[in-house]
Amino acid sequence: MNTLTRWFLTGALLICLSGCSAPAQAGQAVIRTGGSSGGANVTATSGHGKTEVQIGSSGINVTSGSSHVRIGGAGIGVIGTSKSVVIVTHSHHPCPSGREVVEIGHDARLAAGESACDVVSIFGDSVVHGNVSDSAVAIFGDLHVTGSVGNSTVSIFGDSNINGPVAGNAVSIFGDLKLGPSAIIQGQAVNLFGSEERAPTAVVQGGTVNLMSGVFHGAHGLEAWSRHCLILGRLLAPRLDIGWAWTVAIGILLFYALLALLFHDGTQRCVRTLDEHPGASILAAIAMVLLTPILMLALVFTIVGIFAIPLFWLALLCAGIFGRVVAIGWLGGRILRGLRSGITQPALHVLLGGLLVLALYMVPVLGLIVYALIGLLGFGAVIYTLLLAMRAARGASPPGVASGGFTAAEATAGAAGPATEPPPAGTAEPLGVAAAPPAAPMEFTTLPRAGFWLRMLALLIDVVLVGFALSLIGHHGTNGMLLLLAAYGAVMWKLRGTTVGGIICHLRVVRIDGHPVNWETAILRALGCFLSLVAAGFGFFWIAFDRERQAWHDKIAGTVVVLVPKARGLV
Repeated sequence: MNTLTRWFLTGALLICLSGCSAPAQAGQAVIRTGGSSGGANVTATSGHGKTEVQIGSSGINVTSGSSHVRIGGAGIGVIGTSKSVVIVTHSHHPCPSGREVVEIGHDARLAAGESACDVVSIFGDSVVHGNVSDSAVAIFGDLHVTGSVGNSTVSIFGDSNINGPVAGNAVSIFGDLKLGPSAIIQGQAVNLFGSEERAPTAVVQGGTVNLMSGVFHGAHGLEAWSRHCLILGRLLAPRLDIGWAWTVAIGILLFYALLALLFHDGTQRCVRTLDEHPGASILAAIAMVLLTPILMLALVFTIVGIFAIPLFWLALLCAGIFGRVVAIGWLGGRILRGLRSGITQPALHVLLGGLLVLALYMVPVLGLIVYALIGLLGFGAVIYTLLLAMRAARGASPPGVASGGFTAAEATAGAAGPATEPPPAGTAEPLGVAAAPPAAPMEFTTLPRAGFWLRMLALLIDVVLVGFALSLIGHHGTNGMLLLLAAYGAVMWKLRGTTVGGIICHLRVVRIDGHPVNWETAILRALGCFLSLVAAGFGFFWIAFDRERQAWHDKIAGTVVVLVPKARGLV
């Protein structure tokens, strides 16, 4: 069947060639068979030249004067004096040149007469004048093809300008697809979220696929933003071709100012929290980010909690947006305080701080850093403000002081009944009656805080103890040791207020509000230890710089580690 098809195509092509040329004059034809390739040659000579047909294992070649027709594994090619049509198919043969043209941040160019396996550019243009055996790709840049491509062309967030043969598909995503007069696409012309322009003589054999055509007509603004902003690590640049980015940024800033105007009191409370507790706000943000996957798993495992997951993510999104309002307002408020201005309107603080932030967004590298820090600070301030509000709602009072400013002893006496007159001077107390002792749990908060090195010594003792216990049960290595150490610490803090290392070093873990350490506090402190460790151990080193000698996990759980006098027993 293949042989018959070849002969049929040969005859058809010969008829076409003879019809396109002038009437042939008398001549001769020569047929040769049995060549080295096992094929046949047909040569016909006329007054206008010689027509030669070669049939072999590599395909069929027809040559007539300046016209040339080729049918083979690479496809069909017709080349004439007035027009040229080349139809090729994808070849699975290895790349003959072995050359890859890949550029990041620059244009990838392949000159005419050169060959390459692939041409790829990221944040730059891909310009192909030569022959590419595989694919030509441009991401955040334009694609220009006047040579040939053996597979497909792809442009993402950029325009595709094709004026040559492409064996595969021509794909343009978030950009325009422009096919010139010499464009021949053997596969499909695919355009997603852009527009298509096609010359009348352009050929697309596989059909056209358009999705939401014209929605993002022209991606030049996004391309310019990616090249002049994103690749430099900033969000804005003083350029007119990214005016859409400035419009978006200013619109968001006005939206933030509107939120500050509508939620006046909430903005001020969060700004006050960030002003008074910047370190705790950052820790709250980091802890929330690390605990979010755990909370997601907990909601999934409860089955019923799956329905609360969308609400949880919505709450995080709102906290993140409002957090940026808080952080920008805090920055603007500090500027006004430095200028000794009496403006207290949070919306004006947001506008002033936003102008400074927009200016910082134009600084390379620093722009993205500022964007991340604003999000972290604001989100942490919102989360920590909520924690403080929850603590205030529970009615927690300072040690030794009940609500209303009375001491604990006065509050107890008032609840028991009217106060009795003190006995006269010199009168002995009745036998068996003793003065009421002070509340034991509250007195620990007045003890001196334990320092960094002493706490590290106690931790080292606990690590050695847990490691020795693991070796006794035949477990070697560090797998599971951190988890067991955290569980050991949580149990000991709840039952004894300290660990074995703490007993040796005379340390005790107490809550700042004076209440006993419960399971909730112990487990939260144990989980917080992972946060202190993950950040290159910085959460533990924080002890040396903190005024209350608190580590990050202490701040999360609301605890302190105190130094107990040796005369007082810990167990």
